[in-house]
Amino acid sequence: MTTFGIIKERKNPPDRRVVFSPKGLSDTVSRFPEASFKVESSDIRIFSDEDYKAAGFEVSEDLSDCEVLLGVKEVPIEALIPNKKYFFFSHTIKKQPYNRKLLKAILDKNIELYDHEVIVNQKGFRLIGFGRYAGIVGAYNGFRAFGLKNNSFQLPKAETLPDQNALELELSKIDLPNIKIVLTGRGKVGGGAKEILDAMKIKEVSVDEYLNTTFEEPVYTQIDVLDYNKRKDGKVLDKNDFYKNPEEYVSDFMRFAKVSDLYIAGHFFGDGAPFIYTREDAKSADFNISVVADVSCDIDGPVATTIRPSTIADPIYGYHPDREEEVDFKDSEAVAVMAVDNLPCELPKDASEGFGDMFLEHVIPAFFNNDVNGVLERARMTQDGKLTPRYAYLQEYVDGKE
Repeated sequence: MTTFGIIKERKNPPDRRVVFSPKGLSDTVSRFPEASFKVESSDIRIFSDEDYKAAGFEVSEDLSDCEVLLGVKEVPIEALIPNKKYFFFSHTIKKQPYNRKLLKAILDKNIELYDHEVIVNQKGFRLIGFGRYAGIVGAYNGFRAFGLKNNSFQLPKAETLPDQNALELELSKIDLPNIKIVLTGRGKVGGGAKEILDAMKIKEVSVDEYLNTTFEEPVYTQIDVLDYNKRKDGKVLDKNDFYKNPEEYVSDFMRFAKVSDLYIAGHFFGDGAPFIYTREDAKSADFNISVVADVSCDIDGPVATTIRPSTIADPIYGYHPDREEEVDFKDSEAVAVMAVDNLPCELPKDASEGFGDMFLEHVIPAFFNNDVNGVLERARMTQDGKLTPRYAYLQEYVDGKE
């Protein structure tokens, strides 16, 4: 028998998501009767204590008798229970300076940490995450920003709506002009954004049509790395070449920027890859994009107009290309930027249900099949007060030497 605890989220601003909904827990216990669950009382969670009790689960203030504790965001140091196994997004694998003390405390308290971000298969592809929901909310917020920028329509904030269906219902009420929308990324984030575009019945067109045809209706194209990057030597190879030799490539995105009105950025940006567009590109008379929904949200990175993250409370700011500074997004010369870095928080019910489905599919079985696929082994960052070999590269970061 393994006892799991669903912990209360304590990070500010409050996060209403949870690893398992009440139904998710019921599904898990029916598939794995040897798993038992206890839920820490929470007044902010999208599902109430009563919801869990009604599903037959114990709700308590004390999870000290649980072996494995499941959360979403970082756990404050003072709330960590020593000698436990924890799952949460620790935001330490890239040596994020603001969480160095957290990782040090995890080691000092002999906690076995499994980070959701590194729950991957044998090829290194992530098995769980909130990317799809970031794409869904990011696309919705992009249209909301477009309406506000152009004074053409008003959409309610995503966080005020109960679920994806409600987002799609609001979007069905708006009347879009004949705009062109370019979407980068074909992973979970790009797929989530595409769900919204398709729900709106916006016509999807090929790259060639998009670049060369005028349409009497709104259209979009979803592009991959070889559509918006080209080799410096003119050779046309495959995606693997781009991932192996990103320094051999330059951006070819300006051909899209020239004809696009709205850009939804849902790509993964790898080390060494060229910027999608630079600050100089944004100054060009050919740069036609007026609204950027940057779901990926790399600051001062590949999408040059993203100079800071925005917040759910204040999601849109303006970027003035010539002055390279922030201005009111309604300024006629500004590009409106939506760069909220915690988008799935705006859709906590759907995001929690989807995350729980993935966790049940890929992680829970590993506790009862001797981790036959190595899922736990790969995700385990700390053990016996030390970093595991896979994460030994973080030692100097923990020691404060870098």
